[in-house]
Amino acid sequence: MSEFNIKHHGGRASRADRVEKAAKTRVVEIAGGKACGGRELLLIAGPCAVEDENQMESSAAFLGRLGVDALRGCIFKPRTSPYSYQGMGEEGIALLDRVKRQFEMPVVTEVMSREQIEAVDEVSDVLQIGSRNMQNFELLKQVGLLNKPVILKRGLSATIEEFLMAAEYILSGGNERVILCERGIRSFDQATRNVLDLGAVAVLKSMTDLPVMVDPSHALGKSEFVATMAGAAIAAGADGLLVECHPRPAQSVSDARQALSFEEMEDLINTVGPIAEAVGRSFRQGDFQNTVHHIAC
Repeated sequence: MSEFNIKHHGGRASRADRVEKAAKTRVVEIAGGKACGGRELLLIAGPCAVEDENQMESSAAFLGRLGVDALRGCIFKPRTSPYSYQGMGEEGIALLDRVKRQFEMPVVTEVMSREQIEAVDEVSDVLQIGSRNMQNFELLKQVGLLNKPVILKRGLSATIEEFLMAAEYILSGGNERVILCERGIRSFDQATRNVLDLGAVAVLKSMTDLPVMVDPSHALGKSEFVATMAGAAIAAGADGLLVECHPRPAQSVSDARQALSFEEMEDLINTVGPIAEAVGRSFRQGDFQNTVHHIAC
């Protein structure tokens, strides 16, 4: 029997129930009236890693004026090399909290352990489970006990079935506020960082009622291709985008090559907006006319 037909007990919705409801995407509330899964697309953007106050304040100010729904910024960073920047750690929590309150933007940050969940619980509006932890089952069980939105990224080499079963670990714990995120899978081709599997977006939308976001930044790994694939993602049916944006991309301590500048981020929204309208979706409108292009960095 396929795992997709297994019923969970305890009165909670089962995987089979979610297949039956797949024609109608559930709406996952974030914070401040923001949500993922409805007609209005969810746009999350910001630096890969929290570096300093100036970086986060300038990012929040600019992105907020563009109409970006939530600010991303990781203080705990899982890196391939132990010698790469690992994030600010707990000292970054107060900074995230300050920026969140000052600019009234929901905050998205990554967690890798129960201790980190507890550390950011009061600050983070949305928890992110990165691709390297998609099958960290004890972590999935922990976030399953929370009543907080979780963005679950697809593993580097995970099948769609494995991806959905990882989501089930969270859902079966009682947390129904799960958002799936396609961020590219590994390939033999080195032209891009990963291969963005937009076919997975269409397949996932046919197999589950969970909303599906796309992270074109990690998928492509090169900033010049991010806007193009962001548009393709929306055309394929994605419910939102997760984009890396930095006030000084070349100076970013993490994934500098894929980060968009402020100008490139505004161009992305202007490019993708008409595509969204063509498929019956929209982005929240920001103050485009009065956007300050040159915020002091």
